[in-house]
Amino acid sequence: MVSNHASDFDPVLLSCCVRRPVAYMAKEELFRVPVLKQAITAYGAYPVKRGSGDRSAMKAAIASIESGWATGLFLDGTRTADGRIQDPKLGAAWIAAKTQSPLLPVSLWGTEQIFQKGSAVPRPVPITVRIGELILPPESSDRTHLEAVTQRCAEAINALHDLGR
Repeated sequence: MVSNHASDFDPVLLSCCVRRPVAYMAKEELFRVPVLKQAITAYGAYPVKRGSGDRSAMKAAIASIESGWATGLFLDGTRTADGRIQDPKLGAAWIAAKTQSPLLPVSLWGTEQIFQKGSAVPRPVPITVRIGELILPPESSDRTHLEAVTQRCAEAINALHDLGR
């Protein structure tokens, strides 16, 4: 499952929408917080070093797929202020190529409004989740194929997001 990402609540919301456990890459800093580490690990999260292609995180994603988990990846690799895909990374397409798993584009609309600047308290806001059509995995892990599938995923997610509420 590939999605946009604008809120800390996105992984939970996506998992609820697909009604099955979803394993996510989570920034390694979260695994340094003792209680949080146990909680997110129990829900299938695995650490990723941001800023470069983290091979151990990629292997963990492949292992979760091979174990029968759905695997969720945020295409930009981080949250964006407006919820749109702006700088998609190739990791999801690479994992899909290695496992020959289709990609399911999902758009979360409105989650960027859950937290207001300067407030630590989440607000109830209207949220819309749209699930797109499956996208076949790349034919190979050749960069050209990865880029084409990644761009298709980004376009599908942004098109769903542009529908608004």
